[in-house]
Formats: sequence, C-alpha cells, structure tokens
Amino acid sequence: MTAPLRLGIAGLGTVGVGVVRLIQEEAALIAARAGRSVEITAVSARDRKKNRDVDLSGYAWEDDPVKLAQRPDVDVFVELMGGDSGPAKASTEAAIAAGKDVVTANKALLAHHGQALAEAAEAAGAVIRFEAAVAGGIPVIKALMEGLGGNRIRRVMGVMNGTCNYILTRMESAGLPYETVFEEARALGYLEADPSLDVDGIDAGHKLSLLASIAFGTRVSFDAVELEGIGRIDIADIRYAGDMGYRIKLLGVAQTTGRGLEQRMSPCLVPVESPLAQLTGGTNMVIIEGAASGQIVLRGAGAGEGPTASAVMGDVLDLARGVRYPVFGQPAATLAEPVAASVAAPAPFYIRMQVQDKPGALAKVATVMGEAGISIDRMRQHGHEAETAPVLIVTHRCTREALDYALSQLPQTGVLAGDPVAIRIEAV
Repeated sequence: MTAPLRLGIAGLGTVGVGVVRLIQEEAALIAARAGRSVEITAVSARDRKKNRDVDLSGYAWEDDPVKLAQRPDVDVFVELMGGDSGPAKASTEAAIAAGKDVVTANKALLAHHGQALAEAAEAAGAVIRFEAAVAGGIPVIKALMEGLGGNRIRRVMGVMNGTCNYILTRMESAGLPYETVFEEARALGYLEADPSLDVDGIDAGHKLSLLASIAFGTRVSFDAVELEGIGRIDIADIRYAGDMGYRIKLLGVAQTTGRGLEQRMSPCLVPVESPLAQLTGGTNMVIIEGAASGQIVLRGAGAGEGPTASAVMGDVLDLARGVRYPVFGQPAATLAEPVAASVAAPAPFYIRMQVQDKPGALAKVATVMGEAGISIDRMRQHGHEAETAPVLIVTHRCTREALDYALSQLPQTGVLAGDPVAIRIEAV
C-alpha cells in the first residue's frame, strides 16, 4: 500500500473548514482518485476554542503555524491564513526549508514574494501549488500550465473579484448608487475586513499578476499592475453605458505588446453581448487567448467555502499522484524580468461630461478632441439638467496619452460643468 499523504492545515476559517469537510466526507472518493489516502494529521488557527461546526478532535493542534509546518508527520503544508507577511510567510518559508510541499490560497503572499518563494522551493526540491489563490473554484492555473501549455498566450483577461461584480450588477439591476450598494455588500459580509482590497482592485490585481507570470513566463510583478477601483463609477455611467450597448466590469487584462508587459485592473466597458457582460453576482470569469487554442472561457464561483476548498483539494490530489512542476510553470531562474509597458495599447473610450446648454458648446468639445488626434465614433446628448446636459462620446481607438491630453484641455473650453469621466472600452 502507498503511504497516506499527510496534511497540516494552517488557518481554519471558511476555506480551511471547507477543506476539512471535503476530506472527512469524501475520503473514499479522494483515495480512489489519488491512488492513496489523504489524511489530516495536525491543524493550527488563532482560536482553539472557536466552534467551527466540524470535528477536529482527531488532529493534533499547534498554536504556532511555523511549528505545524515543521512537524515530521506533515508531508504537505496547507496555508490558508492569508496575508503577505507575518505567520503566513514565516510558516510557508519554514515548510519549504523543511523540504515540504505547500498548497496555498494566498494570492497576496505570492504576488509580493512569489519569485523568492519559487526559488527557495525549487532549491529544496519542494513544490508550491496555488490554484485556490485565483478565481476560487475555476481551475484556471491548471488550464494555463497543463491544457494550454503548448500555446503562446496572447492575452489573459477577466472578472476576478466577485464582490466588485456583485456591486456593479446590483447597481445596474436595482438602480442604486455605489455608496448604497457598498454598504449593502458590507452588511452581507461580502467585503474584506479592509474593503479597499476589493473595491480598489488590489485583490484582483494580485490574481492578475500571478496569471501574467504563468502566461508570459515572467517574474511576478504586482507593483507594475495599473490599479483603478470602482469607487468612481456613477449610476449614470451604468445607465448610459447600457443605452449604448455596454456594461461596466472591473476587468483585469494582461498582454505583451511591443511596449512590454501590460497589466491593468480597471473598470472597463464590454459589449453587452459578450460573455463577460453576462456575468452577474459574485461569479468570476477568466478568458485566455492562445495562439493555437483561440479563445477559452472559464466561468465559475470565485469564492466561498466549497469552490475554494475544491481548488485546494485539486492541488492536494495532484501532489498525492506525484504530479510536480515548477511554481510558475517553468524553472524560476528562467522567468524573465518583465518590462512594464510604458503605455497601454490603443482602445476606444467612453467619455461622459456635463456640457453647458449654449450655442457652440459641442463644437468646442469636438475641436478639442480633434486637436488631440481623437476621432469620435458616436456622440449623444441626453435630457437637460438645469442649464447643462449630459453628453456621451464613444471614440475610435486612441492612445491613453491622447485621451489624457484631451481631458486636460476640455475644462479650459469654458463649456463644461465638472470634470469629464472616461472609461476604456475593451474588445472581448
């Protein structure tokens, strides 16, 4: 008989408890599929006395996750605590130093320290697996590393934060302003303890940086991700975008161009008929475009006990079967130092502005756009509001530099009330 694979689980929150349940309830199925049994030998969490509605009596308890990582009866250290430093980093490093494999759901840790951890793991003969760190239950990392391993990846994009997607779709369906839905999401427990991780795009940016590393063979470069959250999205933009055939999503895009590696996590308009536009609630979607495969669309639950525990167990089963490959799909020493794109690829943009209702106003706006080298695809004026009217413009493809120049010049025309709003339109 092959010896059992022995796990030490650090972190018994929603995901950790989900992993324990899966192992307890599906032991026979897991053993049949892995070719050996998978057992939990020890666990660690901050509060030993907390009721977690799962039986932990058969496992050793370690108050210190570093000691858990070093236990001789642990083959795989499962890190589910979270955070880019502190106990999560110390215990992961301890596990690697002891030659143990690591399975983690910690996107922040890998986004900030992925290269160093990958080099340490390879030197120790250990493996780090992190399917659960990106897009919950969607096996996107496995798809990139295995099923699409023979492809030159052209672009990776997607909606990778369910909370932001919930907020935007709720704003649209209920006609509610951002502030109201934000507080609703907080009351429902959808937001992180630090809400900026969600609504400022940081959480999703961590995920995008990991996917970009795998897709393009580069070192993780989270600091180069261009981040913009959803806090400035107005209910008016959602309505007007809908009228023009678009929906607004917090969209991550990574691609290589002649300008370098482009990584953006920002609100974008996507065509209403596209798969991304159909995404509602907390669901995630990742789209991978391969030179040979074409476009692959992966959709599923982006968070939650079951989906994330499922991703953790997928990694555990691979280790039980003896499936081993480098952390980011190729040896850490071969990962290229990324050159961050100095400018984003050209794209059409949606622009909303409040224009004073007086003769020649629209002509002045059009003149500024022309002087910036921006061609207007569509221009629409909506009903009057006092002495102004909202004007919407959809441009043809232009550079962000040209757009920024136009946005700086428009207020100087004297016909605007307030600053214009511009949102990129992404082709899907």
